[in-house]
Amino acid sequence: MQRRYFGTDGVRGVAGSPPLTAEWVVRLGQAAGLVIGAAHPRPTVVVGRDPRASGPMLEAALTAGLLSSGTEVLSVGVLPTAGISYLTRKHGAQAGVVISASHNPAQDNGIKFFGNSGEKLSDPLELEIEQAIDQPAGPARFGRLHHHPGAAQEYADFLSGQASDLSGLKVAMDCANGAAHQIAPEVFQRAGADLFAIYAHPDGQNINRNCGSTHLQRLQEVVRSGDFELGLAFDGDADRVLFVDAAGRVVHGDHMLYLLAQAKRPPLVVSTVMANMGLEVALQGMGIRLGRSQVGDRYVHEQMLASGALLGGEPSGHILLLELGPTGDGIQTALQVLAALGRSELTMAELHDSLTMYPQRLVSLRYRDRERLLGDPRLRATLDEAEKQLGGRGRVNLRFSGTEPLIRIMVEGEDEAEVERLLAELVASVQAADAVRA
Repeated sequence: MQRRYFGTDGVRGVAGSPPLTAEWVVRLGQAAGLVIGAAHPRPTVVVGRDPRASGPMLEAALTAGLLSSGTEVLSVGVLPTAGISYLTRKHGAQAGVVISASHNPAQDNGIKFFGNSGEKLSDPLELEIEQAIDQPAGPARFGRLHHHPGAAQEYADFLSGQASDLSGLKVAMDCANGAAHQIAPEVFQRAGADLFAIYAHPDGQNINRNCGSTHLQRLQEVVRSGDFELGLAFDGDADRVLFVDAAGRVVHGDHMLYLLAQAKRPPLVVSTVMANMGLEVALQGMGIRLGRSQVGDRYVHEQMLASGALLGGEPSGHILLLELGPTGDGIQTALQVLAALGRSELTMAELHDSLTMYPQRLVSLRYRDRERLLGDPRLRATLDEAEKQLGGRGRVNLRFSGTEPLIRIMVEGEDEAEVERLLAELVASVQAADAVRA
């Protein structure tokens, strides 16, 4: 049975519109409490959020639903997604919930569940919660609400315990006006970094607005003009991070996986179909195999568990270090990358230059009718012809976003002119079928 509400990263949508209305989220909380409580007589759920304006409303509705099902709620306030995963594990809770839409605009929001191990819930459990939404709530069993005012400090202490000595390192940091706006600067300053933070003043409406890991232009300008050794940017819930070097060039997830693989020498690294072929070739040169999953950190995580890999991630900067925790943690990733960089005695610019990347182009188009695109014979023929022309010297990938009505077209190959030509042909074919440029 297909899930109706849960996508690749929880329930997502425009806050205040179905399904993210107060009434529906109360029912979601009740359903989650019933499912979680089936295996535990009085479960505890950790609940936190990012600083979006809609967060308090959704938190209140979800908490009301959980409490009315007899669930104990530990409210931890504004925290990065990975912090809620960490506190779920540390406090022995049966589940955790983060209210966030990650890198999406402020009007969006989402609800994502973790199990007691801090990992995202499996598809079958999410389906079970969906099915319970339509069931009668049953007799009221009231849980208790507990506030944890020291949650942010507890998480910051955990991260600081993993930091290397960053004394004197001149760093610019873009906090995306999001969940990391206090914790990340504190952790880096405690480690000794000479830090300049931007976009660290959330007002509920400015999260990810022309800032953060999806909008690096301002960070690049700051780094280039301020004599910084590097810059780094989180997204709204800080589960991912991207770097820029002293010249403002982007150092993304492929570079980070390459550096961490050099340091750890695992037999296998897992990324997605979007990972650059240059990373695959470089890892092969070290005797390391690259496994590929479909796009989405939950799918990277599933393949890592199935294969026993401990290192994985995505070009977007969502890195998984399973020996440290079960979910992506942008702050933790940044600390690990800087520690590995220090041991290698490379600068961020030298790391950028050490990985030869294949030309890769990506375009996102907004679509109206997914089924029409999937069934269009002209688009299928254009895709087949592009793959034939690349002949194993590159890759083509068309995929639908799991959180927005977007189709993403990626072309990669040895020859940049060929990549540009094939991408233009595919874009034209998709637009002719049923899409417009996003």
